[in-house]
Amino acid sequence: MSVEVTRLPTGVTVVTDAMPHLETASLGVWVGAGSRDEEPDEHGISHLLEHMAFKGTARRSARQIAEEIEAVGGDINAATSVETTAYYARVLRADVPMALDVLSDILADPTFDPDELVREQNVIVQEIGACEDTPDDLVFEYLQEIAFPEQPVGRSILGTPMTVRAFNPKKLRAYLARNYRGPDMVVTAAGAIDHAVMVAETERRFASFNGPAAPEPTPAYFGGGARIEPRELEQAHIALALQGVPQCDPGLHSLQVFTNVVGGGMSSRLFQEVREVRGLCYAIYTFHVPYIDTGMFGLYAGTDAADVPELMRVVVDEIAETAETLTETEVARAKAQMKTGLLMALESSGARAEQLARQMLAYGRPIPLDEIVGKIDAVTVESARAAGRALMLRGRPALAALGRGNGLESAVTIAESLVRQAA
Repeated sequence: MSVEVTRLPTGVTVVTDAMPHLETASLGVWVGAGSRDEEPDEHGISHLLEHMAFKGTARRSARQIAEEIEAVGGDINAATSVETTAYYARVLRADVPMALDVLSDILADPTFDPDELVREQNVIVQEIGACEDTPDDLVFEYLQEIAFPEQPVGRSILGTPMTVRAFNPKKLRAYLARNYRGPDMVVTAAGAIDHAVMVAETERRFASFNGPAAPEPTPAYFGGGARIEPRELEQAHIALALQGVPQCDPGLHSLQVFTNVVGGGMSSRLFQEVREVRGLCYAIYTFHVPYIDTGMFGLYAGTDAADVPELMRVVVDEIAETAETLTETEVARAKAQMKTGLLMALESSGARAEQLARQMLAYGRPIPLDEIVGKIDAVTVESARAAGRALMLRGRPALAALGRGNGLESAVTIAESLVRQAA
């Protein structure tokens, strides 16, 4: 591998992967802080801070930030998640130092202009409204809340209109100072990159991030239960969750294989049985999201309200059945999907930079491809079945549903039977 790692005295880590055949580079700053690091009176501040980073610094206006990157044909963006916030850009080889200067500037010296803040608060309130109007987005907001009740992991990343409008520049600076610390920041780059140049530029431009590591977030716990919201919709939107495993759990890859077999693609059991055989829905899929101390196995389906009970019975039966009858052929197919996804990431400088950043934040080191492939290959039929059985035994499921009709209430009872089948 061409990966190089340098840890600076400030604690900031620089990770690069040179891809000599490219003329462009993707680079970014990943911070190990997201919505779960918010205090009760900070709901939504991580996301607002990400937005405000582009709204002006002591050296650049919001317009200048955009124009400077786009004048060289590049692009710049950011994203907030439960546990991380990322600021990233893609530019030509010669423009890497300039892009890194912009990224460091928006984090080290934002102005948080009051007028810009009010405008961006309005933008986010509109974003919250758009989510409220999109049931297949909103159902996941409800699912997260039910799965992780009364804790930061379960709150919407967006915040609420009330909390978002309550923030001021002082509050933003306090959150930034508490959570954006050198030991929790990774600067990554992939593509047309020179590691020594990235190290030198990062050391110079990120010198102010020299404090100790940020406080650890409150440990998460999985709840369970249901939230049913009647709405006049053409479809019922159903989301189900079970407690998964953390990022560093030795059974992670076995559970991922199980997840893929159940609902990871067109050949999955649920897609074949629910859509192809019974015609109960257009979309159905499963996923697993690992966090640092827990995880969430999830499922989504949209169906006619009258078909909800039948769909849920099939979902419960297929999850339980897969834990007992999953086959060698299915395991091999799931492994191939996972390995192909890894290799595809190596072909994209942006995906590769993000992959490296997430590995550094989760494991403290880049994970060689052959090591990941080895862990995937080590999954067996029995380990995948065991992962499925353990999934059902960890506790009651969480279920969120939007739509009309009495079938939504019956979905809760049917979902709860998963635990009884596993016992």
